[in-house]
Amino acid sequence: MPTPRKVAMLAEIKSRMERASIAISADYRGLTVAQITELRRALRPAGAEVKVVKNTLAAMAAKEAGREELAQILKGPTALTFGFDDPIAPVKAFTEHLRSKRLNIEVHGGWLEGRVLTRAEVESLATMPPKEQLLADVVGKLQAPLYGFAGLLQASIRNFAGLIEARANQLESA
Repeated sequence: MPTPRKVAMLAEIKSRMERASIAISADYRGLTVAQITELRRALRPAGAEVKVVKNTLAAMAAKEAGREELAQILKGPTALTFGFDDPIAPVKAFTEHLRSKRLNIEVHGGWLEGRVLTRAEVESLATMPPKEQLLADVVGKLQAPLYGFAGLLQASIRNFAGLIEARANQLESA
């Protein structure tokens, strides 16, 4: 029979899994409470939360949340980092914090909107530009042909006007 504490923990993990756009699973062994607290503070501005979970409870929560594939990244002592808005920002903040503090944490993998990611894929996400920059690049690439076409039309009209003016000057002088 489950205890009320475990039921509450299950509900909390399930809620985070339902809202998450990305999750990163990492081994927290070797970190002090102060280091985990510092990691939590570093990830908060990126819209992410770190939660140390029991794998059995997390697997049950994943099943209840309809995200069974999340259970595949639960290995050993697990700290899950959940990102709720932009999926790239938490990964960047997580890897940057690990790199700047020289923390030796093993990343087990990740989950991105229904897809399980390997450690290498999680690390490659950290090198991607932010969402705003990607959108700006797409918009710029869509606008470039339109600007080129508009310039071509203006040049044609300018050339035609110059041709008419030259012909008018020729007729005046004749």
